[in-house]
This record gives sequence, C-alpha cells and structure tokens, in this order.
Amino acid sequence: MFTLSGFGDEISSDLDEQLDAMKGIGIDYLEVRGAWGKNVLDFSDAEVGRLSQALASRRMRVSSIASPIGKVEIDAPFAPHLDDFRRVLDVAQRLNSPFLRIFSFYVPEGGQEEHRAEVMSRMEAFVRAAEQAPLTLLHENESLIFGDIPERAADILNTVASPKLRACYDPSNWVQVGVSRPFERAWPLLGEYVAYVHVKDAIATTGEVVTAGKGDGQVRELLQALKGRGGHYFLSLEPHLVFAGSTLGFSGADLFRQAADTLRELIASLD
Repeated sequence: MFTLSGFGDEISSDLDEQLDAMKGIGIDYLEVRGAWGKNVLDFSDAEVGRLSQALASRRMRVSSIASPIGKVEIDAPFAPHLDDFRRVLDVAQRLNSPFLRIFSFYVPEGGQEEHRAEVMSRMEAFVRAAEQAPLTLLHENESLIFGDIPERAADILNTVASPKLRACYDPSNWVQVGVSRPFERAWPLLGEYVAYVHVKDAIATTGEVVTAGKGDGQVRELLQALKGRGGHYFLSLEPHLVFAGSTLGFSGADLFRQAADTLRELIASLD
C-alpha cells in the first residue's frame, strides 16, 4: 500500500552518496530534484544517462520527478516555461518515472481571482503537452502559489478535470500557509485526487519543520484515510530538518534516516 521514496538531494549533492544512503535505510525509490549541485531541469542528456545507470546498478527506480515547473511568477512569459516543461517531461520518460511534480505559479497577494484564468490556461497546457506521456502530473500545494490552500488546489483539479493531473499532498506546506487542522479542511476537497504524498510536518505556531506526526499537519489522519481507501501510494520523504529553501532543502544522512524511522513507526501504528 505504501512505498517509501525520498528526495536524495536532502542527503547530499553527490548522487552516489544520495543513493547509497537511501539504499542503506531500505528505500529503493528516488524522487529526483537535484544532483551535482544542479536542478533536474538543468541535467544534460549525459547526466540523465548517468543517473539512470546509477539507479540500475543499485536496483533502484524513480518515483517522481520533482520539477520546478510552475514555480515562477504568473506574469512571466509562458512559452519559454512550456519549453522547460517539455524538457523535464522528456527527462521523466527517460527515467521511467510514473509521476512529474508541477506547481501553479506565484501570484501577487490578493491577486488570485485576477490571475485565475491564466493559471487554469497554463495548467491545461501542461496537461495537453503530457497527454501522450505514460505518466501523471502532480500539483503540489506550495506557499505563495495559486494553489497554496485547499480550496484553490481543488479549484485547479476540478477545472482541469483530467486524470493526467492529480494532487501531491504536502502536510507541512498546508501548516506553513496557515491552514489549521489541514486534513479536516483539505481531505473533503482533495481526497479523491490525492495520488502521492510528500512527507514532512510542521509546527503551526513557529513554522518549524519536524518529522511526520510530530507537528500539526495531521499526517497520521492522512495516512489512515489512504489506508482505509486502499490502493498504492508513494510516501516521499522531504524532511527539510536542517534547511528549507524555495527550491531545495537539506537534512543530511542521519536526520534523513531519523525521518524514515519515524515515518515507519507511524505507519506501523495505524489502525
């Protein structure tokens, strides 16, 4: 039902160190965001091949491509960004990734309604561009983008209305944008769309990122609901226990292992 994956660049910028550490704690899937100090969008063809070979040699696979697509201002020119999307879509297919993570654009505070139509148009363009690709796009809830709260995230999925676009659910991000009791608010709106989970938690009063179940993200309730529904879900560790930035985070090998152990304990405690 649950398969663990994770952001290897939370461990190290060196690919071999990422994969060896993850394999050492029993994780056989990688969510690809970066390596060698580069974002996945900037990988050369040779580097994509190098990554593929490194995974195959360890009998590991890719769970998702954690692209930065949609993490730009809504008024930025779209054509170059759509080209970037097509590039990362190609990378995802070369790596046999079943999922590709995207965002719904930074919008000015209070300007969500003004920019809604453009957001929807761009999200629909991503879906059209990916129609023939054997993967699913994931919209992640993220601070300051259009879909940063449950109601607007659901608006995107309901409006685009395509099985090619599902939700990547991040409990910590809900907490950090001020969504209290996030499972109770988000699940009724988004539950049917949730296909993938980014595992990190946060404390509402401080915004501090903590391991799963130790904050206010209602991670246990989410996992319980997914277990009750049935099916298969990747739980991708993105601990952010040392550093959390707009495009990357860092935990190190020891804290990454701690995050994995805490998640496994939480899973084992489910009804």
